[in-house]
Amino acid sequence: MNQHIAFWTKAQMRKQVAVIQGELAPSLVLTNATYLNTALKKWVKANIWILQDRIVYVGEKMPEQTTGTEITDLEGKFVVPGYIEPHCHPFQLYNPQSLSRYALQRGTSVFLADNFMLLFEMSISKALSFMEDVNDLPSNFFWWCRYDAQTELLEEENYFSEKSVRQLLESPYVLQGGELTSWPRVLHGDDTLLHWMLKTKKAGKKIEGHLPGASEKTLTAMTLLGVDCDHEAMTGTEVMDRLNAGLQVSLRYSSIRPDLPKLLRQMKEEGITNFERIFMTTDGSTPAFYEEGVTDKMLEIALEAGLDPVDAYMMVSYNVARYYGLDHLFGMVAAGRVAHLNILDDVTNPLPESVLAKGKWMKRDGKDVSEDRDFDFDWEGHGIRKREITWDLQDEDFQFSGLVGIEMYNSVITRPYNVSINPFSEEINEESDECFLMLIDKEGKWRINTVVKGFAKNLYGFASSYSNTGDLLIIGKSKKDMAVAFERLKEVGGGIVLAERGEIVAEIKLPLAGGMSNLSIEELVVEEKRLTNALRERGYQYEDPIYSLLFFSSTHLPYIRITQRGIYDVKKKGLLFPSIMR
Repeated sequence: MNQHIAFWTKAQMRKQVAVIQGELAPSLVLTNATYLNTALKKWVKANIWILQDRIVYVGEKMPEQTTGTEITDLEGKFVVPGYIEPHCHPFQLYNPQSLSRYALQRGTSVFLADNFMLLFEMSISKALSFMEDVNDLPSNFFWWCRYDAQTELLEEENYFSEKSVRQLLESPYVLQGGELTSWPRVLHGDDTLLHWMLKTKKAGKKIEGHLPGASEKTLTAMTLLGVDCDHEAMTGTEVMDRLNAGLQVSLRYSSIRPDLPKLLRQMKEEGITNFERIFMTTDGSTPAFYEEGVTDKMLEIALEAGLDPVDAYMMVSYNVARYYGLDHLFGMVAAGRVAHLNILDDVTNPLPESVLAKGKWMKRDGKDVSEDRDFDFDWEGHGIRKREITWDLQDEDFQFSGLVGIEMYNSVITRPYNVSINPFSEEINEESDECFLMLIDKEGKWRINTVVKGFAKNLYGFASSYSNTGDLLIIGKSKKDMAVAFERLKEVGGGIVLAERGEIVAEIKLPLAGGMSNLSIEELVVEEKRLTNALRERGYQYEDPIYSLLFFSSTHLPYIRITQRGIYDVKKKGLLFPSIMR
């Protein structure tokens, strides 16, 4: 198999046919398997023949040639297609490699992934090589084509242009445009974005919306403009509105929007009984949220809500594959498909006891049997290494002024407020819930300083190279401890650092481009929890501090944001204060 697009060569296809003709032995046969036949929407008993990474036969017969064939009896077991995550942000402290390895143990083998981080770290040609080569892993990754940065950039044309969009859309690994966080611009006349959307449709690819709170009128208008799917429904009524507008609906269960249980209950109240145009997503949750599961956790919730198991398993496999035109490769236990298979002890337990990925055992009888070499990936060769910070903070960088600061409303919503503290002091009084806040260019060329209210009352020094654009966020009540946190971040080559009274209290090292850890998900969960607990002890009160860091600059959310260009008023679409060149 050509690992990169799951197409096989002529020679490989001849060998696969030779197995059916009795001239060649398959590499693996699963006998007496009760499998989900998605064509019939029923459970059927059969033998499944596999040659290397492809299913070559599903039926009653056994192969004529079995020399060297591994034969595994699955009497009493159930086989379902590998789960598909349709809306993945694979750079949330983890990386595609570590996410893939963890998720495979829980049955998720295909990802539709955001390439947003890559656009800020490398050229389009290198990003395309990365997006291709990551498919050498046992999982399969397909990608999006972003149209905008969902923030205010100093040089947006360097990242989003006619040429870059065209190159992305020409890639067979790119299956959709979006997610379309800039939909208000399109709706109000931005023909550049609409032009790129039309190019996406002409390329035969989907467009993923981002339409929180959209009215029936807006949903209809965006459907007319080319949007195919939306994952922002927050009530059963909103699910119904999207279905009525002709949209595919992705139900969300994420670290900042764990809506799935409520959605399923309210969908039942709405009388929704057909799930063919519905699937489920964890929407790029942070590591600790995945401790209880990935797609398997959503399946558990759906089954507990009373969904027919056939509907539930199709929502995380066939429905997604069919929508993206991948059902000839994934989402079915049928001849010709990639051998991503999950073996269950019971259909009510979606955590697989055994997992096959590209025909190779990743998990067997509850034990991880994957090998480190299966997940080798050349980060250095793709230009992803430690963040090199070759500049220093100066005294003048700690000059804070201005009357308008940023107030946290929840994990991700920020609004303007009138600053009440003296911004020229070296340290903010403990009675105040305000902190100094700085966004500074990762190359040290510019900075923007303000005050944030409500992030954490007793946070003295904090620095993060994990952000929307990879620029550095520095927060704290003490300018001295902010400098300590920055120096530690510089020393480790990227990460998230909490300092207090000159000491490092907690940190997550992110040596891959300053935004990704090279630890396993299990190890990263421990570090994230330690950091989150330290922040909560110092007054952070919302759901997810990692998403707070990510969204400080995100102008697709109200009301005020700190961006490369300066403090930006989302509603008025203008700068309140510009960034300062250093």
